Amino acid sequence: MLRGRTWQVYWYMLSKGSEGEVTVREVQRALAYKSPSIASHHLERLKDLGLVTRTRDGGYSLVGEVKLGVLRHFIRLGRILVPRFVLYASFDTVLTLLSLLFLPKPIDLLASSFVVIIGGFSSAAFWYEAYRFWKLKPY
Repeated sequence: MLRGRTWQVYWYMLSKGSEGEVTVREVQRALAYKSPSIASHHLERLKDLGLVTRTRDGGYSLVGEVKLGVLRHFIRLGRILVPRFVLYASFDTVLTLLSLLFLPKPIDLLASSFVVIIGGFSSAAFWYEAYRFWKLKPY
């Protein structure tokens, strides 16, 4: 199970994306560990779990992106991992605003109230879930 610093190292490697391998010193500096042996230990734990492999020149690279635990709720947009709910919230917010813009003129009070209430609540729920998952990032 990934927890603590091992989880941070895995997240760091995921956030680096397809840039290739990482070294022990690079992980130590990026995550502000006091000693390279700490980074080495956690990289070896990831290797033992089958999540990373050791390269010929001494670095480590991801075997593949494994959706563990909270990672199931994240998607990759370039180098950034974002919660899926950000996409849902964005879509719902835009759809709510567009429906308000394109309501028949003169604006029907009942229809606009319905759009604002239902669209607002669903957008707020999606944004809340996106924020909640964003806080689960290790760093």
